[in-house]
Amino acid sequence: MTLARVDDRGDRLVVVNMNATRRGALSPDLYAAIGDALKGAGDDRIRAVILTSEGGFFCAGGDMNVLIDRRKLSEPERRAKVDDLHDLVRGIRACPVPVIAAVEGGAAGAGASLAFACDLIVAAEGAKFTAAYVKAGLVPDAGLTSALARMIPRQLAMEMCLLARPVTAERLFALGAVNTVVAPGTAEAEAMRLADALAQGPRGAQGAIRRLVAQAFEATEAHQLDAERDHMAAAAGGHEAAEGIAAFLEKRPPRFGG
Repeated sequence: MTLARVDDRGDRLVVVNMNATRRGALSPDLYAAIGDALKGAGDDRIRAVILTSEGGFFCAGGDMNVLIDRRKLSEPERRAKVDDLHDLVRGIRACPVPVIAAVEGGAAGAGASLAFACDLIVAAEGAKFTAAYVKAGLVPDAGLTSALARMIPRQLAMEMCLLARPVTAERLFALGAVNTVVAPGTAEAEAMRLADALAQGPRGAQGAIRRLVAQAFEATEAHQLDAERDHMAAAAGGHEAAEGIAAFLEKRPPRFGG
C-alpha cells in the first residue's frame, strides 16, 4: 500500500502523506515522495512545494513499532537510520523553491521537525505541535532542537521537550513561528493561496533570499554582509531586476513569468 504521493499541480508540487490510519506517521513512502518533490523542484516551472496530509493530522513522527525494531540494531546502524531522516530535513532546507507546510490536527516529534523545516507554515485552528520524545526515553531529532531554539523562547522550547507539553498553533502564531491560522480543513487551500502569491514573484530572487536567511543563523555579520553584497550584485544585473525596476517606475505590477 502506497502511503504517500506527489501531485504535480503545474507550478507547484504537493506531497500528500496518505498514512491516515497511523496519523501520518513517517514511512519510507513519505521519505521517497518528499525526495522526489525536492528533485522535481529544480524544474524552472516549479515555484513551491507543499507538504500536506490526509486524515486530519499532519504527521505523528516516528512509528514506535519501527523504533522497537531499531533497538535491535547496533549504534552505528541506528545512527545511519537517523541520518536518513536528517538528509530529508537538509533536502527541504536546500530546496531551490519555498516549501510550505499545511498542518491539520497537529504535528508530533519528527513531524513537527518537518513542519518547522519549511519556509512557511499554515496551521488549522487547534492544531498542536508536540515534542514527546522524552516520554519514550528519547531525545528530539530531525533538527527539532535547532528549529525551536531559533523560533521560540528558550523556556517554551524546554517546556515542549522536557515536559512533552503540546503547544497550539495559536500560541505559535502569536510568537511568529506559524505564519497563519485558518479554519480546520482549509490549511491546504491556504497553502495553495500562498503558492499562488509566490508564483507571481521572482523565482531567482526568492531562492537567493532562502539561502541568505538559512545561512544567517550561523554566519558572522561580516560574512553575511559579504553574502548579501554578492547576491545583490548578481541580482541587480539579472532579468528579474530589470523587470521589477521597470514595473516600479512605470507603476504597474511586475511580470516575472515562470
